[in-house]
Amino acid sequence: MNGLAPGGGIAELERLLFALDPGAAAWELATLAASLLVAFGVSWLVGRDRRGDSVWFGRALVDGLLFPLLALALTYTASLVEGRFQPVPLLRIAVPVLVALAGIRLLARVFTLVFPRSAMARLVERLFSWIAWIAAALWILGLLQPVMAEMEKISFAFGKSQVSLLTIVQGVLSSGLVLVLALWVSAALERKVLHEAVADLSLRKVASNAIRAVLLTVGFLFALSAVGVDLTALSVLGGALGVGIGFGLQKLAANYVSGFVILAERSLRIGDTVRVDNFEGIVADIKTRYTLIRSLGGRESVVPNEMLITQRIENLSLADPRVLLSTDVAVSYEADVEQVRTILLEAARGVPRVMAEPGPSVQLVRFGADGLEFRLAFWIEDPQNGSGGVLSAVNIRILAGLRAAKIDIPYPQRVVHLRTQVTSSGTAATD
Repeated sequence: MNGLAPGGGIAELERLLFALDPGAAAWELATLAASLLVAFGVSWLVGRDRRGDSVWFGRALVDGLLFPLLALALTYTASLVEGRFQPVPLLRIAVPVLVALAGIRLLARVFTLVFPRSAMARLVERLFSWIAWIAAALWILGLLQPVMAEMEKISFAFGKSQVSLLTIVQGVLSSGLVLVLALWVSAALERKVLHEAVADLSLRKVASNAIRAVLLTVGFLFALSAVGVDLTALSVLGGALGVGIGFGLQKLAANYVSGFVILAERSLRIGDTVRVDNFEGIVADIKTRYTLIRSLGGRESVVPNEMLITQRIENLSLADPRVLLSTDVAVSYEADVEQVRTILLEAARGVPRVMAEPGPSVQLVRFGADGLEFRLAFWIEDPQNGSGGVLSAVNIRILAGLRAAKIDIPYPQRVVHLRTQVTSSGTAATD
C-alpha cells in the first residue's frame, strides 16, 4: 500500500474481515477473554490490599496501568503463537487498542497523582486520549505507515537544518513520555521515600521540588537527544536565557531562588502562623515562586517569596507558639477590687483554651473617668485556631460573673454644673 490511496483503510478492514473465520474467531474471542480475565485476576491479587489511588491500580483496578499492560502482553503473545497456525485478525485489532488504552491510563493516573486539581492536566489528558485513539484506528486500518510517510515529506527549515513534521511529532510524544515518567518517579520518591525518611514537611517539599526539577531536566534533554536534536545548539539558547533572566526576569528568578532559600533555611514552615504586611494566617503551601497564606476567615494571600526574604515577617510559631491575649473591663468605684480580680481570674480559667501555666493575671491599670479599669491577660498555645473565639468566651464569662455579683459596669458619666445669677430685677437667671 503506497501513499494514502483512496479506500486504503476500507480495503485493509475488508481484508481483516475476509480473514475472519467463524471457527477461528471463536477461538480468538476465547483467547482474548482469557487474556483479559488473567490480567484482571493478577491485578486483583496484587492490588487487593492497596490503599488510595495509584498509578498501577487506579481506583478500581481496571482503570490503572497494570491491567492494560498485562492484557497487552498476554494478547500480543497469544497473537504471535496463534499466528503461526492461522490468521488472527481479532487479536491484531486488540493489540493497538490495548496499546492506546495503556498510554491513556499512564498519562491519566500520573496526572491525577501529581496534579490532582489541575484543569490544564485534564485538558492534556483528553487531548492525548483523542490522539491515542486516532493512532490506534489508523494502525488497525493499515494507514499509520502511509500517514507517517506523508508526514516525513513535510519539512520545516530551522536555520540550516530541515526538520520533518514526523520528527517534530515523534519528539513531542517521546518528550511527553519521558516527562510523564519523570513525574511518576518523582511522585513515587516523594510518597515512598521522602515521606518516611524526612519528617519535616518543608524539607520534604524542597527535596521533592529539587528531585522533580532534576528529573524533568534530564528527561527533557534525553528526549531531545533521542529524536536527534543537537544539544550543543542549546548553549546559545542557555546564554540568551541567562541574559533575559539577568534583565527582564530578575524578579521572577529572585522569587524562585527565595523559595528554595525559605525551604532550605526553614525560616517559614508549612503550618506556621505568620503575619505579613498586616495579613495574619497559616502558611498553607510554599511554592517555588510564591507562598500561600490562608487566614482563619478563609481568605488566601499569595505572597512572592522575595518579599518573605527581604521584609520583616512575624512568625508566631517559630520559637514559641504561645500568644498573650488581653481584655479590658471597667467597674464602678464602689466595687470590691479583690472580688473583681477573683471574678476575672475565674472567668479566664474556665475557658479550656486558656493555659493554666503560665496562668492568667489581672492588673488595675487606670482610674478612669467612669470607673476602675482592669486588664485581664492570659496565654493560649494554639493561635492557629484564632483568638476571637477565646476572647469572646472569656468576655461572656466576665459579664456573667459581674452580673451575678451585682457589680455595675458604669456607663460614661458627665457632671454638668448650672450657675445661677441674680439679675437687677431680682429674678434668677441660669447660664
